[in-house]
Amino acid sequence: MSKVVVVYHSGYGHTQRMAQAVAQGADAELLAIDADGNLPDGGWETLAAADAIIMGSPTYMGSVSWQFKKFADASSKPWFAQQWKDKIAAGFTNSAGMNGDKLNTLNTLFTLAMQHGMIWVSQGLMPSNTQGAQRNDVNYLVSYSGAIAQSPSDAGAADMLPGDLETARLFGERVASVAARFSK
Repeated sequence: MSKVVVVYHSGYGHTQRMAQAVAQGADAELLAIDADGNLPDGGWETLAAADAIIMGSPTYMGSVSWQFKKFADASSKPWFAQQWKDKIAAGFTNSAGMNGDKLNTLNTLFTLAMQHGMIWVSQGLMPSNTQGAQRNDVNYLVSYSGAIAQSPSDAGAADMLPGDLETARLFGERVASVAARFSK
């Protein structure tokens, strides 16, 4: 069995709830980036021991949060040692807007993974884009690069839609499945 870690920053709880759904699907360990952009003690060692790293950040102003960016910049030490090279990587995000420039956040996570020489896993779900599709369907927001969710700006994390959370859970399952195939 592969060791999967979900490393994420959450400002208001929405991305944390999404991270929990991803981790549930992947049977993964959660590793939160704190409000100051730091990992808990032992966090870097946890990431070094992982077979797969799934990264999550809210989309703020069209990109990752500054806390996640601080983490990304601090990953230059593992980068220099090539500690994450050939690990499985994936990413997810949430924002208030239906679009909210979430793709740019996923591209930022993808670029970080490519800098580290990681192997990116896509969403792998068909879109829910027919006339009969409902907002609560899996992959209703139609992302291929990673999991995305939308939470109205006046809604708490408890109000996240089950379809978005199920999309995140299925995404975690996919990443864990790919990681298991690579760790054989």
